Amino acid sequence: MIRIGVDLGGTKIELVALSEEGHELFRKRVSTPRDYEGTLGAIVGLVNEAEATVGQKGTVGVGIPGVISPFSGLVKNANSTWINGHPLDVDLGARLDREVRVANDANCFAVSEAVDGAVAGKGVVFGVIVGTGCGAGVAINGKVHAGGNGIGGEWGHNPLPWMTKEEFNTTRCFCGNPDCIETFISGTGFVRDYNAALSASAVDRAPVSTGNEIMALVDEGDALASAAFDRYMDRLARSLAHVINMLDPDAIVLGGGMSHVEAIYPRLPALLTRYVVGRECRTPVVQNMYGGSSGVRGAAWLWEKQ
Repeated sequence: MIRIGVDLGGTKIELVALSEEGHELFRKRVSTPRDYEGTLGAIVGLVNEAEATVGQKGTVGVGIPGVISPFSGLVKNANSTWINGHPLDVDLGARLDREVRVANDANCFAVSEAVDGAVAGKGVVFGVIVGTGCGAGVAINGKVHAGGNGIGGEWGHNPLPWMTKEEFNTTRCFCGNPDCIETFISGTGFVRDYNAALSASAVDRAPVSTGNEIMALVDEGDALASAAFDRYMDRLARSLAHVINMLDPDAIVLGGGMSHVEAIYPRLPALLTRYVVGRECRTPVVQNMYGGSSGVRGAAWLWEKQ
């Protein structure tokens, strides 16, 4: 039997079918309909096409940008708002005539990298997606740890740890709270911080729109960009040290656009020891193996190996 994973995003739905060994057998993506019934139909159509192409029936796992409430059984917190308030797993299961497992997409990312990715075989994995926003998930022995409230890994919506007086009460997150980790260490937060420093300086330069532009300036030795990256690294270290102090994972794996910044990895170990209790830390922090495919692969791995 094959394993089918679906990554349900706001703009696209991607499906991958994996063999028992994790080899890719089929992949396809379609645009996401902006309504619930259309989304169900698109997923069912992709599953049927995958099974017809491969010639086997599969288990189905779905990663979503939200969670299913363990209390109501309904989707909540999804930025694909049209799936909120619906029993997505139940409705897909009825249409596909089988159990369908649904998990948060960041948890799927953590599972993917823990099962056969960059941190394969590690017992407790904290997976972080630092891109436009900031999400995280926890995998324990290759399985999602969703938690009793279904929000395991929602680390990005805690306050930035050990805030300085200059940082305190300076950002407002979409979740409604001030100074969330997401507003500082996402790619969006990195750009915001640099542009604010640029505006306050005497440097005559246009604002940037991406982290890559800032890192190009860092490579050129630009002082303003280098200072912004120094602040970013310290905030990232504080945020990850907070996780290590509470969870002490066997490994941390980074995904999303900021994970491609190679300069992060050699600098983090020394910075982490400043904040981890006991001032010792050898927790590996590594770049993901599967990039943008990790979420959809992790959805397939919601059904463990037999």
